[in-house]
Amino acid sequence: MTALRWTTGASRNSQLWARGTDALPLTAALPAAAAAGWLMDAATPDRGWWPLAFVSVTMLLAALLGRGTLASFMVGCVFGAVFNLAHLIWVAQFLGPVPWLALSALQTVLIGVGSVSITLVYRWVKIRRLSGTLDLLGIPALIAATWSAREVLVGMWPYSGFPWARVGMTQVPGPFPEVASWVGTTGLSFFVVGVCAACVQALRPGRRTLRAGVPAVVGVLLMAVIPQYPTQSVGTFTVGWVQGNGPAGYFDDRNEGDMLRAQASTSKAILGQRMDVLAWPEGSVDIDPASSEPTRRLLSKISAAYGAPLLMNAATTRGEQTFNSTMLWTTDGSEQSYDKLNPVPFGEYVPDRWLFERLAPDLVGLIQREYTPGTSAPVMDVGDTRIGLAICFDVIYDDVIFDAARRGAQIYIFQTNNADFRGTDENVQQLAIARMRAIETGRAVVNVSTVGTSQVINPDGSTTETIGVDTAAGRVSEVPLRTGATPASLLSPTLETAMVVASAGALLWVRLRIHTQKRQ
Repeated sequence: MTALRWTTGASRNSQLWARGTDALPLTAALPAAAAAGWLMDAATPDRGWWPLAFVSVTMLLAALLGRGTLASFMVGCVFGAVFNLAHLIWVAQFLGPVPWLALSALQTVLIGVGSVSITLVYRWVKIRRLSGTLDLLGIPALIAATWSAREVLVGMWPYSGFPWARVGMTQVPGPFPEVASWVGTTGLSFFVVGVCAACVQALRPGRRTLRAGVPAVVGVLLMAVIPQYPTQSVGTFTVGWVQGNGPAGYFDDRNEGDMLRAQASTSKAILGQRMDVLAWPEGSVDIDPASSEPTRRLLSKISAAYGAPLLMNAATTRGEQTFNSTMLWTTDGSEQSYDKLNPVPFGEYVPDRWLFERLAPDLVGLIQREYTPGTSAPVMDVGDTRIGLAICFDVIYDDVIFDAARRGAQIYIFQTNNADFRGTDENVQQLAIARMRAIETGRAVVNVSTVGTSQVINPDGSTTETIGVDTAAGRVSEVPLRTGATPASLLSPTLETAMVVASAGALLWVRLRIHTQKRQ
């Protein structure tokens, strides 16, 4: 039977393991972490050089190996700071450097804390070799689970979390994204980090490198040959989609109704073509239809003219609450609606406003409207076709996307407004997430933006049609309908919980064993 060997902390072996010969000098580890942060940013859009994600994770794990707690936190923070400051620079486009620095700092600290947990895995767990197998598989699996657990927790906390930058998302343009249809983005992160951790194990002193590298090679080959989970074709659906390129930015010079006029005017390019639905982006109607009879009449006329219901979006007020609402508008008015489930903290509302008004009153004062989270399901029915929905940053939350899939969505329409981030990487980063959602669910996606980029994405993640940035244009596209829930749609919540519980539970159990041995 395989046995486990535990270090005691008080022993010389424990000290060597904590500071051991595997550890890079801190003067080398910190620059390596900085380089790893830059490489991880290069692995994401706009560059999208996906192989660099493997290099980045391997470098960071090597820099964490054998570190003390404080040193590992420093190494993780250096990685996090370089990565987040580069990756999230688009945040500064809207409100300036303070929100960008604050968000980057928070994400950096969370990565630093996650790096400490990875170091504890290396420090506390030594698996007695059984022909080297458990040494080369067990530790990488726990490292991968710990990394993935940190991604899950960051996606939940604070203020609904920010699951924007995940290792799995870097693999959209690579040869492995089909894995996500089985295990979701979190599972793909686990595989990528697991391969990298196996490489680190193979390169540690005392390993037979040729033999030790087999798990990493097998892991890569396994990811490469896993096909996308097959969903079933159930026909096609014709979508008219319009990018009006109107004044949609927060500080754009505009009058009430300018966005509605821009969308209506641009839509004329596809007038007369047959479609099942006409889709407009987030913020496409800048007058609350509930308070404007002329707006309601105009929307009904547009639906009648195009012979299809209009999927539009507006800020709506009900009592004292404001919602970011998507409505399916017909000649008879609004028949179905969906309110954004995850308004953006410090963008669409200010959590703990009483506190942050004291810290940054000028910045907080710019955000006057307080959106309330919705409660409705992210699906609508157009005839016999069920559409899955996500409004802008809703797309980054797994529960929104997978809930729609479990409710029978056959196609997704994502509405977004990228106007506040013109000229940055935010647009293409969000498009990569949309492509991954298509792969995870096996569904086509129509991603329609106010100012670009808008795209039609196939169920395999490939792009078929594009309207570029700062372009007013409309298209009519016939897109495939699919049915059948992928394993990712069904199992991702369980898998994400398992990552957190398994990594935390394993570390706690190991630590308790160490403590027990100290007392014996």
